[in-house]
Amino acid sequence: MAAKDIITKEYMKDASIFADAFNSFLFDGEPVIDPLKLHAMDTTEITVPYGEGNTEAPVQKFRDNLKYLTAMTDETAAYLILGIENQTDVQMAMPVKNMVYDALQYAAQVEKAAKSHRKAEKERTEARKNKEKNKEVVSRPNSKEYLSGFYQDDQLVPVITLVILFNPAPWDGPISIHEMLSVKDERILSFVPDYKVNLIAPAHMDMEDMNKLKTSLREVLLYIKYSKDKEKLKQVVLSDERFKHVERSAVSVINVITNSKIKFEEKGEEINMCQAIMEMREEERLIGREEGREEGREETAKRMLKLGKNTLEEISICCNLDIERIKELRNEN
Repeated sequence: MAAKDIITKEYMKDASIFADAFNSFLFDGEPVIDPLKLHAMDTTEITVPYGEGNTEAPVQKFRDNLKYLTAMTDETAAYLILGIENQTDVQMAMPVKNMVYDALQYAAQVEKAAKSHRKAEKERTEARKNKEKNKEVVSRPNSKEYLSGFYQDDQLVPVITLVILFNPAPWDGPISIHEMLSVKDERILSFVPDYKVNLIAPAHMDMEDMNKLKTSLREVLLYIKYSKDKEKLKQVVLSDERFKHVERSAVSVINVITNSKIKFEEKGEEINMCQAIMEMREEERLIGREEGREEGREETAKRMLKLGKNTLEEISICCNLDIERIKELRNEN
């Protein structure tokens, strides 16, 4: 499990892959989010959302990948915080997990605003002490702003978390807080804020969805989707031109997630998976044929042992089997 988590996390760190996931999900594949305008953020969040007993120990949470987007429009910077959670298995409490992550982000923004205002207030106090030198009139926060630390003109940066399931199985867990609640009375639920999971899962994607992806993430998810059906997988890979040019990092993800054995040389940035699949299938066929031959040799050896007319050495030579294996077959009988 650790290997899967590590390799998917590293793969999704790539700004192009990261942006592609959000562009496909939010904008139907349009390149609205520019990977060059994405900047990595600290994925660690520290807070005390809840605890046991009287403990005051902080709870530390780690996101898989977190980036903020900055886009310049009319000299005004617009910001958006984007987070990705990679899942190799269905997480039954995903709505709560993501809700906590996003809430921590908003809490951090409020605290950042409060710190900024406290610093500004300190500077204003110093300025008032030197009012003879500084005649500028500075407005002060009202009581509500002062107590909360968040001023009326302050605004929060939107936070969007996207979950990507690197698994061919359908997502059969809840995708909203309401689905997790024991109460089903709509009158009560209407007063309970819901929180829904933004989900990309290969099993729930058709080719139209897959084609919204412009990077190798498409090939990764497409391969995972059909990884349990060898014939369908072979058909998909061999008929798709994009599988002839798949980056090495994507092939590594495919190998680890699906337990495939696609071979590639250390040199070169792209892998021809069509060719690799054909070579892998041929190797499996040869191995299977050899296993069949060996099984046939062992059956012959068993019959000779049963007749008892030959020595172990003679049976070993005749059946092309090690003498130790002949002894094992004799003991089995």
